[in-house]
Amino acid sequence: MQPNQIDTFLDLCETRSFNRTADRLGVTQSTVSGRVVALERALGVALLRRSRAGCDLTAEGLRFEPHARALRHAMTEARAAARGTGGNAMSIRLGLQYDLAAADPARWVKRIHAHLPKAGIYIEVDNSVQMCRDVQGGVLDLALMFTPQPAPDLNFETLGELRYRMVAPVGAGLSRFDAITPERYVMACLSPAFERTHAALLPHLSRPPMAAGHSTTLRGLILDLRLAGYLEDGMAQALIAKGIAEPVRDAPQMTQPVHAAIHYRNRHRSVWRKLIGALRQTLGDLE
Repeated sequence: MQPNQIDTFLDLCETRSFNRTADRLGVTQSTVSGRVVALERALGVALLRRSRAGCDLTAEGLRFEPHARALRHAMTEARAAARGTGGNAMSIRLGLQYDLAAADPARWVKRIHAHLPKAGIYIEVDNSVQMCRDVQGGVLDLALMFTPQPAPDLNFETLGELRYRMVAPVGAGLSRFDAITPERYVMACLSPAFERTHAALLPHLSRPPMAAGHSTTLRGLILDLRLAGYLEDGMAQALIAKGIAEPVRDAPQMTQPVHAAIHYRNRHRSVWRKLIGALRQTLGDLE
């Protein structure tokens, strides 16, 4: 069994289409078929039932799927171990949602080093969907995100919340909440949960002509276009301290839950329990 055969089979488990899997993997349909045939030959069973509409898993394919996911995770971890840790006792591959890294990514590194001083750290900043895939596949050991994507091999824990406050550029005439109109506002579209809370608290501002997905972009739009909008509290406080932004009086504060994702097999291991506790404490310091 080759790694590309396992990857192809697992992609077919999602798409149920040889065409879509070929497009997603950047190979030809005949390559996809060849990999599946080779995998089935190695296992001695048929994994997929082909039809004009696509494909379905056979009973043997359904039984093999969780083992295939475990094999992919183990192979990814094995490749990382073979490359070494650069003289460190262990390596930690951490994924961070954009807003968790925007203001001060070093705070997460400092907390990890305080608890695991001999660890080498790799940080990847990405969106929730991709980070869930990377944790499931073994590319990341742990990820902090806004929107968990349930999957058979993932374990999620809620760490806490990030606070967001509405600010506006100094002198823009937007220092009071009743002065904010959709035309003078940029909406933070951080996650489905954040958008639902926003719609409940600020229904009149839920469909403005301008919106953005994370705080770095929001900050630029707020300052350059002289709009009001929500920023992560630490970023908002920094702009207020510099005298270039001011809080919008009477605007409600918003919160965004933060979740940790870890592979199911690691959920009880002491080193990861310690690390999750450290990151939960870091997030608590921000509240």
